[in-house]
Amino acid sequence: MKVKSVLAAALAAAAVVGMSACGSSGATNDDSTITFWHNSTAGDGKAYWEQVAKDFEAANPGVKVEIQAIQNEDFAGKIQTAMQDPSTGPDVFMALGGEKTQEMIDAGQLMDLTDKISDTVKTDMKTALKAATYDNKVYGVPVSVEPGGLWYSKDLFTKAGIADTPSTWEDLLKDATTLKDAGIAPIALGAKDAWPAAHWYYWIALRECSNSVYEKSVQDKDFSDQCWVTAGEKLEELNKLNVFNDGYLTTTAQQGANSSAGLLANHKAAMELMGAWEPGVVKDLTEDGKAMADLGFFAFPSIAGGQGEKGALMGGVTYFSVNATAGDNAVKFVNFIGEQKNQEAYAKAFSTIPASEPARAVVTDPALKQVLEYLDKAPSMQLWMDTELGTNVGNALNSAVVNMLSGNGTPEDIVKAMQDAGAKG
Repeated sequence: MKVKSVLAAALAAAAVVGMSACGSSGATNDDSTITFWHNSTAGDGKAYWEQVAKDFEAANPGVKVEIQAIQNEDFAGKIQTAMQDPSTGPDVFMALGGEKTQEMIDAGQLMDLTDKISDTVKTDMKTALKAATYDNKVYGVPVSVEPGGLWYSKDLFTKAGIADTPSTWEDLLKDATTLKDAGIAPIALGAKDAWPAAHWYYWIALRECSNSVYEKSVQDKDFSDQCWVTAGEKLEELNKLNVFNDGYLTTTAQQGANSSAGLLANHKAAMELMGAWEPGVVKDLTEDGKAMADLGFFAFPSIAGGQGEKGALMGGVTYFSVNATAGDNAVKFVNFIGEQKNQEAYAKAFSTIPASEPARAVVTDPALKQVLEYLDKAPSMQLWMDTELGTNVGNALNSAVVNMLSGNGTPEDIVKAMQDAGAKG
């Protein structure tokens, strides 16, 4: 699979309810203390990072890792604020990716790790590492690869009499209607958080726009091609079928049993469009706290007449960056995260695909194995569109999609919002 060098970590993996912290929140001049920020606030993910910190401390006597776990929806804002002054920001933290990471590089906030990453990371993550590479310099160590697609309840599909997953847009509309007629909420959507709703627009655009148009539009912030309006019209078509869960405009994405992920986890909705962090998220939201036994996956459908690259994926690579002011132990810590045994443990804890290619042998979840099959065949993987566009244009896009879904905007308004935000720089 070809992964673009511009591809950088997406909004990452999973995270669930609440916020917890221990220790100080900022960088320290004492290299014996590493301040570490991540977005896993509960469950196996939180426990994983606590264990990694303990293991690193044991292997490096005298070094202390102070962890701050921040809820996913709050993470970007908190890290951007903290890193305005790198001397008070965390030493190691989950990167934001795309244009957002580029902005931090330009501001001198991130350490160039090109000559500091271990041989293990260079070898085992040779493909995923491209996601953390900007202008041929490496600014992070990856932990997971997270293509997106549709996650669904096999039991609910069977209950509605649907034998095969949809491979075309028309099939998706038909199946969603069939589920609705069977009294089942077809699609879980956490539109309160904006980006989950906008994911539908990103994917439709990826199928409607040719690869060259898509990439040039995103790079130049020029969305004048008709495919961008058509993408909005397709999403509007889906919305008019009333196939999203009741109250989707006020539903969160990952926070508790009533979130969109929680609706899927507890069989109150049949499917959700998300990244490959989904199995780990729904596992923490089921009634018994166990993995969703009937969880399945299928790639976003093709669209008749669309010019998009066949089999192209959208997703991200989650990676961890180092503060430009941090010491040598912070670099040792990100290399430690990249070791195969820690990557294998990461894959198990988060129920996701590790960045380390040798570590992928531990992936046993049937749905994730399906994702790996699509990943291996994909000609390319674009970064989540809002992340690649950067904060200003990305936020404008996400908000405009929600406005249209709520009846306060049009497909043309989505394009205008992106154009206007892009023009402001």
